[in-house]
Amino acid sequence: MPAYPNREDALALLHEYTKTDSLRRHALGVEQAMRKMSEKYGGDIDEWGMTGLLHDFDYEMYPSIEEHPFRGNKILKERDYPKTICHAIMGHATYTGIPRDTDMARALFSVDELTGFIFAVTYVRPSRSILEVTPRSVKKKLKQRSFAASVLREDIFQSVEELEVDLTEHIQFVIDALSEKAQELGLAS
Repeated sequence: MPAYPNREDALALLHEYTKTDSLRRHALGVEQAMRKMSEKYGGDIDEWGMTGLLHDFDYEMYPSIEEHPFRGNKILKERDYPKTICHAIMGHATYTGIPRDTDMARALFSVDELTGFIFAVTYVRPSRSILEVTPRSVKKKLKQRSFAASVLREDIFQSVEELEVDLTEHIQFVIDALSEKAQELGLAS
C-alpha cells in the first residue's frame, strides 16, 4: 500500500466494515458532497472525498458513542491515513470533543446529517428522485420532528452557523452535489 491510501483502499475499507447498502450509499453520498465542498473551499478533492467516504465506516460494527468514531480513527491511523482525515472524522461526532477547526472538518459536519436527511426526503417523493427535491421541501420536512427522527437537526443548524452559510443555499448545494450522482446513489428512478 502506498504511504497515502487512495480511494480504492478507502472503498475496500468501507466494504470491509460496512455491509448494509443504506450505510454504503450514505457514505458515497457524503463522499460526493465532500468532493464538491473541496472545490468550493479549495481543498484536495481526493482527501476530502475519502473523508466523506470513511466518516462512518466503523459505525455498523461499533455504533455506540463509546466506540464510534474512536475505533475507526484507530484503524485509520494504523493504515496510514493522513492526520487531516482522522481529525475531520473525529470532529464530525460532537461528543468526541475534537474541534472542527479546519474547512474540511466543518464541511464534513455540515454535509453528514444533511445528506442523510436529503436521502430520506427523496425516498418519500412519489418518483423517489432527487431531481424533484427542493430546499423548500427539505426545510418543510425538517420542521416535522417525526420525519427521519434519528437525524440530528440541531447538527444541521449548528453546522451552517459554523460554516457561515445560508441554510437554503447550503441545502441546494448538497442537493446539486448528490444530483450529479443520482443514479449511482439510488436517488433517481
